[in-house]
Amino acid sequence: MPQHAQNTRVCRDCDGFATAAITTGTRHTDGTRATLRVTCPACKGTGTTASAANLHRIGR
Repeated sequence: MPQHAQNTRVCRDCDGFATAAITTGTRHTDGTRATLRVTCPACKGTGTTASAANLHRIGR
């Protein structure tokens, strides 16, 4: 019998790819390339969003 995967809510801003490594054109003195690590600000690098039960409405 096949196992069913849990329904995880994927972040709509990054589509689940929360962290990206961007290589710049410069090199360090040891010859390696300088890279920047960027995380999604919406999900804070997790790739998922909070479920509807965890969201709270503020206001009237």
